[in-house]
Amino acid sequence: MKFEDLRVTVYADGADIEAMKEEYRKGYVKGFTTNPTLMKKAGVKDYVTFAKEAIKEIPDLPLSLEVFADDFDTMEKEAEFISGLGDNVYVKIPITNSDGESSVPLIRRLSEKGIRINATAILTLEQVRSVVDAFAEGTQNIVSVFAGRILDTGVDAVPVMKEVTEICRTKPGTLSLWASCRELYNIIQADQCGTDIITVTNNILAKLPNLGKDLTQLSLETVRMFVNDGKSLGYSILG
Repeated sequence: MKFEDLRVTVYADGADIEAMKEEYRKGYVKGFTTNPTLMKKAGVKDYVTFAKEAIKEIPDLPLSLEVFADDFDTMEKEAEFISGLGDNVYVKIPITNSDGESSVPLIRRLSEKGIRINATAILTLEQVRSVVDAFAEGTQNIVSVFAGRILDTGVDAVPVMKEVTEICRTKPGTLSLWASCRELYNIIQADQCGTDIITVTNNILAKLPNLGKDLTQLSLETVRMFVNDGKSLGYSILG
């Protein structure tokens, strides 16, 4: 399978502005997502400055920006502020706060205001059903299910994501998203599930040219890599 054969839409997942700009220029990805952990990893110092720069550089593709607060009153204020930054912005709301209290009532209020939501950190079908039910009719929203983290527990995420896709289709305007992509093959799996979107980090995006590559050629390239690296080390086994 080649990239152009995929039905699933690929979003870039990260918070490095220069890397985001580069992926935007390449044209592979059709949206961008980020979160507090990625911002910390990228060394983002000021949220608003980062957000405004991202919107300036990526003005015409969906961009998901997450709230930072852990209490729902502050989350709501942050969501309203973030949503106002740009017409292409989706506000990421985690499915619960850190005490395990459901964010669904907040999601419902924000959706009724017409704010586009990316409900995130979801891992169960019950959570999916609750957020889809909370979305107001006629609004555009994303349901981010952390399929990679499901796989990390030893559970096959494919049947889960197939059901997620079906649940999301019951509410027009709601898109399913495979989050926590671990390897390139996850893109194929998401495509086979009928998932609308998959978020992919830059290190995996770099592997996209390998899609459909001849395995004999890849084997030869691997051997050549070993030979060249061995020469560069200057090792001598036989003295």
